[in-house]
Amino acid sequence: MYAIVEIAGQQFKVSKDQKVYVHRLGEEEGNKISFDKVLLLDDNGTVTLGAPAIDGASVEAKVLKHLKGDKVIVFKKKRRKGFKKKNGHRQSLTQIIIESIVASGSAPKKAAPKKEAAPKAEKAADAPVAEKAAPKAKASKKGDDLKKIEGIGPKAAEALVAAGIDTFAKLAKASAESVKEILDASTSKLSHLDPTTWGQQAQLAADEKWDELQKLQDELNGGKAV
Repeated sequence: MYAIVEIAGQQFKVSKDQKVYVHRLGEEEGNKISFDKVLLLDDNGTVTLGAPAIDGASVEAKVLKHLKGDKVIVFKKKRRKGFKKKNGHRQSLTQIIIESIVASGSAPKKAAPKKEAAPKAEKAADAPVAEKAAPKAKASKKGDDLKKIEGIGPKAAEALVAAGIDTFAKLAKASAESVKEILDASTSKLSHLDPTTWGQQAQLAADEKWDELQKLQDELNGGKAV
């Protein structure tokens, strides 16, 4: 039996008694921890897929130790500019051991969505034409792709959107301190990010000055000024 589970923003294929290295977790060594974002289960050939996660399924593990990974050298050079930058990085990791995979309650629920769909159809039939047009106008509104800002990944973008910052213009107006508070309050371990240059990048993106934005990002290292 094995499962595909999301741990600290990464997906792993795990089975019982397997040791796995994941991004640093907040639990202390020796503590037990449970992960409920199980995306797939294979129980002796019987495969269950989540949508996206499987209800009731979880992976139980124990924290063995905290450590750092091998050093990675990050070297940047710009031709004919006399620019060279060399940095070393060691990723903070946590070693865990998978103690068990719980598959109870993993049967998908099909009846509930059908029951909810029927009243919506009846309400739509009874609603005036003006009310029917309103949801379409809302659906057409889309926020900006905040991941175009160097230093913002999918988890950080998700946290900002949840806090109401879903466009470049809003991010440009937000102070670095307020953005840092949003990252620190997130459950996705984003407190290590530095949003100092995000507002400047977002202003260039909002003004559609993409060449200037690219030039600025060439001078940054992971979103930080060098």
